[in-house]
Amino acid sequence: MHLSENEGIEGNTFVVTGGLGFVGSALCLELLRRGARQVRALDLRSTSPWSHSLQTHSVRCIQGDINCKKDVDKALHGADCVFHLVSFGMSGKEMLQFGRVDEVNINGTCHLLEACIEHGIGRLVYVSTYNVVFGGEEIVNGNEALPYYPINDHVDPYGRSKSIAEQLVLKSNGRPFKKKIGKCLYTCAIRPAAIYGPGEERHLPRIVSFAKLGLLPFKIGEASVKTDWVYVDNLVLALILASMGLLDDIPGTERHPVAAGQPYFISDGCPVNTFEFIRPLLKSLDYDLPKASLSVPQTLILGRIFWVLYTLLHPWLNRWWLPQPFILPAEVYKVGVTHYFSFLKAKEELGYVPMVNPREGMAATISYWQERKRRSLDGPTIYVWLFCIIGMSTLFAAAYLPDFGPVPILRTISLFFLHSMKTTRIVFLLATAAHIGESFYAWHPAKKVDPANAVGWFWQTFALGFFSLRFLLKRAKS
Repeated sequence: MHLSENEGIEGNTFVVTGGLGFVGSALCLELLRRGARQVRALDLRSTSPWSHSLQTHSVRCIQGDINCKKDVDKALHGADCVFHLVSFGMSGKEMLQFGRVDEVNINGTCHLLEACIEHGIGRLVYVSTYNVVFGGEEIVNGNEALPYYPINDHVDPYGRSKSIAEQLVLKSNGRPFKKKIGKCLYTCAIRPAAIYGPGEERHLPRIVSFAKLGLLPFKIGEASVKTDWVYVDNLVLALILASMGLLDDIPGTERHPVAAGQPYFISDGCPVNTFEFIRPLLKSLDYDLPKASLSVPQTLILGRIFWVLYTLLHPWLNRWWLPQPFILPAEVYKVGVTHYFSFLKAKEELGYVPMVNPREGMAATISYWQERKRRSLDGPTIYVWLFCIIGMSTLFAAAYLPDFGPVPILRTISLFFLHSMKTTRIVFLLATAAHIGESFYAWHPAKKVDPANAVGWFWQTFALGFFSLRFLLKRAKS
């Protein structure tokens, strides 16, 4: 397919569901750059890290629910093409909210399809996932001829729901409009690899957060395991090419668009071990990559334990204080089992060729994370936090609290090391004085080096003492 850069974009109106997200916002801005008349971002959120940029560039941000017909009708009225990006349950706590996963991914897609038919919108590009064909068995250089993974065998509700939704979208290709005689809806599905880039909000923040806390104790699977990644700009390019592939007024297509009813795998085309892929990023942030490894069966046991634990915690999954699970079974397969795919079909039919290679993409991602780290409060691992908090609490309890509960045991431990109550009290007072002195000392360089987080540096140093102060001094030196 050889079309102009802006074919089917100039002068047209586009709707991007999930438009306030990482990929959605990048797509909105690229559509405007290519001459779209209007771009509407339909999102449940009213704000996001990208909403200000979207509004600055005149993207119409519509707060609404994909499951609300009124909201969908408002967003789609008068549109020429829809990019359906919104989804729920890809990773972490979301994966365990089964009802919400089906509500958004299946019911929401049905509502969108019906709205497209009702409003006479000719093109719908659906963002799917590798998981529609992958369920834990190795796939090497797979292609679109692979059958869908059996619906009832999926290990998580996200893969199952996305598979159902993709099949609904592709089967809706060619459905006639209710009001426009002789016209119909054309659909296709893009199956992207794991997405990365500056500002990505699902995979890398979780990995970096765990690495910062020292909670990446092992790799998963063999070193030979490979998976695909795709840089955000490459995915946006593929989405735009897919929309062009649904045009029915291109000479030679005879009203049979090349992409109509078709799925496409999209990646950077460089399968790599996940832990080798993230190594440069973690190294640039001075975080350690684990050296030990666990096999997939061993890690699955851990994943199932977290699955059961967080299922029991289901009523509180949306609470801010409940952290993300370390890993879940579906994530074990994604990281620990080889599965990568060819984008040859997308290249031949859509003209897709990655414009950003993995080295360039990771360099941009590293720059973003280094800047983000400079603007945030840095600190030691969770083990240092536990050592300081438990240590100071033990000293205080042993030195001053009456005998109740675990206090006698704590006092016995303290006396074993410090031999007398007087020494225990002196050690506690000296440690407290040191923490107070270090926290006030930290306040002054923090106001110069990192004024936005000066208060945070003060209280963190008060709690951790030199373990926090050394990070501040390192930042001041650099």
